[in-house]
Amino acid sequence: MPTPPFILQLRRHVGNDPLWLMGANAVVVRDDHVLLVRRSDTGEWAPISGIVDPGEHPAQTAVREALEEAGVEIEIERLLWTAVMDEIVYDNGDRCRFLDHGFRARWVSGEPYAADEESTEAAWFPIDDLPSPRQARLDAMLRIVREDPRDVVFDLA
Repeated sequence: MPTPPFILQLRRHVGNDPLWLMGANAVVVRDDHVLLVRRSDTGEWAPISGIVDPGEHPAQTAVREALEEAGVEIEIERLLWTAVMDEIVYDNGDRCRFLDHGFRARWVSGEPYAADEESTEAAWFPIDDLPSPRQARLDAMLRIVREDPRDVVFDLA
């Protein structure tokens, strides 16, 4: 995955010290199907996701990432969760932790395809018949989407 330029600039100052970053996930639903991308770094199927750029609203990040990763236009319906993710330590020693924002989104237009180097495939899957390997927290995300709680969920457990 390419590292956003603002993170490279921060790393020049903080080295490998932990960074607190914001992330956005879009669970894109069409009928009883969900849009997933196969991540090029892990090979796992996952929802659209990305790092929030400085000054960018997380909902806009999700819309931008859907177009960049899968070539589709989406509309955010609502925020479903926020969660503090476990610390990640990359091969180069960089450390970070994400405040994740999870959005339910609806498909507007475009047929999914691997639109950038971050994914190798993009496709619709029946919510009840998900591919493997998949991101460990994907099942929890889809449970929240299906339950559609009145309030925002504060953990993916």
